[in-house]
Amino acid sequence: MDNFIVSARKYRPQTFNTVVGQAHITTTLKNAIKNNQLAHAFLFCGPRGVGKTTCARILAKTINCENVQKDGEACNKCTSCVSFNEGTSLNIHELDAASNNSVDDIRTLTEQVRFAPQAGKYKVYIIDEVHMLSSSAFNAFLKTLEEPPPYAIFILATTEKHKILPTILSRCQIFDFKRITPNDTVEHLEEICGKEGINADKAALQVIAQKSEGCMRDALSILDKIVSFTNGKLSYQNTLEHLNILDADYYFKLVDAMMEQDAAAALLLYDNINRKGFEGDIVLNGFAEFIRNVLVCKDDRVTELLEVVESFKDKYKEAAKKLSVSWLISALNVLNEAEINYRGARNKKLHTELALIKLTYLAQAVQLVNESGGTAKKKLIDATKPVAFRKIKPLPVKASSIEKSAPAVDTPEARLTIAKEVQNAQSGTQAAAPAERMQAANTTATITGAVEEKKAKPTLGALSKIREQIAQRQPQAAVVKDLTEESLEQAWGLYIEKLTEQKNHSAVTNFRLAKLRVIESNSFEITVESNIQQKFIEQERGMLIEHLQLFFNNRTLTYNIQVRENPEANVPVERPMSSKEQFMKMAEEYPLIKELKERLKMDLDY
Repeated sequence: MDNFIVSARKYRPQTFNTVVGQAHITTTLKNAIKNNQLAHAFLFCGPRGVGKTTCARILAKTINCENVQKDGEACNKCTSCVSFNEGTSLNIHELDAASNNSVDDIRTLTEQVRFAPQAGKYKVYIIDEVHMLSSSAFNAFLKTLEEPPPYAIFILATTEKHKILPTILSRCQIFDFKRITPNDTVEHLEEICGKEGINADKAALQVIAQKSEGCMRDALSILDKIVSFTNGKLSYQNTLEHLNILDADYYFKLVDAMMEQDAAAALLLYDNINRKGFEGDIVLNGFAEFIRNVLVCKDDRVTELLEVVESFKDKYKEAAKKLSVSWLISALNVLNEAEINYRGARNKKLHTELALIKLTYLAQAVQLVNESGGTAKKKLIDATKPVAFRKIKPLPVKASSIEKSAPAVDTPEARLTIAKEVQNAQSGTQAAAPAERMQAANTTATITGAVEEKKAKPTLGALSKIREQIAQRQPQAAVVKDLTEESLEQAWGLYIEKLTEQKNHSAVTNFRLAKLRVIESNSFEITVESNIQQKFIEQERGMLIEHLQLFFNNRTLTYNIQVRENPEANVPVERPMSSKEQFMKMAEEYPLIKELKERLKMDLDY
């Protein structure tokens, strides 16, 4: 039984012409070889599985070929090409920078560069995943990369160009590899299926190309896996089943149910999808991609962006005719929000069902309307109408009633009341006789005269009552307590009790040690023994002075603090002498000890 070789290795391109989807790079390299304008350092960067290492190996083989073709390709027949194809060439050295990223590895590489090739023109060093090198390794590689020997060529490959130092980038010719298009991937897969005798539907290959996301190595790996799963027969259904992809037919059915506002049908369809093992986030993501494809079909200019199976393109275009742009944009917003909040939802199934219910009644909830060339949201509710009020005509008022209801006291409110009543009387008697109008005017004048008369002659009883009320409201003058030693000690003790209730024990101790002395009738002195006691009392200055002023009913009460140290507290305390002090005292009393120390040349350990 022959050893199985995966398609990614078995069908790895051996010439520039067989490289898929990178014509802009292969053409440049072939022209450089033909014109003998090779750079000493190349940097191949791009996504995974698009041919970076493959192009590096082809370049290494071609520049050492003994019979280079006119189009810049290797002959694959000479000794150098044969040894390269068999993997025995000594002119190519590959280094994996992911596992050899230290300074010592780069130093070993630079030491090998000094030796010329035994056969061939060039020694090619391919460093894969070069962004994994450490900063010190990059710096150790700079000089060699800038001025290598004429027979040495470096090819660096990486998927993360932004991690490489600018000093390295400036020393290399940079080639950016692009993702392989789905059409190029499908053509390459069809060619391989023809060589291997695999029966594959084009729709299945298109699904594989979409799933690989422009990576040819992933596409070939998926192809090998499905071939083993289906025993050499690739169909659209078994490809979807193996890749765990939801068929687009379910999304078309969901849209039909939503357009009919049939929430029951949409929920039953989602339950069927859930029973097949598809989680809610997969459904939301797939449905959002489906809505995006339908939105792309609304304009013929962007139909090239439609990445679906060819057999479904007509169905997408028909669905685009039925759905409005406003509904599609609103649906994308709902699905995007639901997908973002999916991870935080406790009940995942209910969260997905709520999103589907919103989409079902989306057309009824919000409508996008054009207003003066712009877009605005308008809720579908009836226009509000103002409440109709019935006008009530004022009743005529006689002058006699005005005279009876006239207030006896002249106040602003009384004058306003009189003016209103007169105005109503005049408006109600517009159709009255001139005699009645004159009577109303005379009545008004009579009332005004009575008010002015009362205003000019205020009663003495009312004034005396006001004076009595003001006198009662004024607080009685507080009696000031005399500041004596006894009253001061009493107030001081009350404040200490407050501090005790507040559990401020440090302040209580210092307040009890303080001594008080009355200086004048409005001031006293606080004597403390240290600055620490003074600080504790100063911290309570605001509350203390307010307490004392309230106690004595005297706002002019003040105090000052004096620090008088206790002489007894400064008595030095005896302490034991150190070993040095003991020796000095012994030498002072007995000089021979010092002389003995000098003769014996002894050192004291203090």
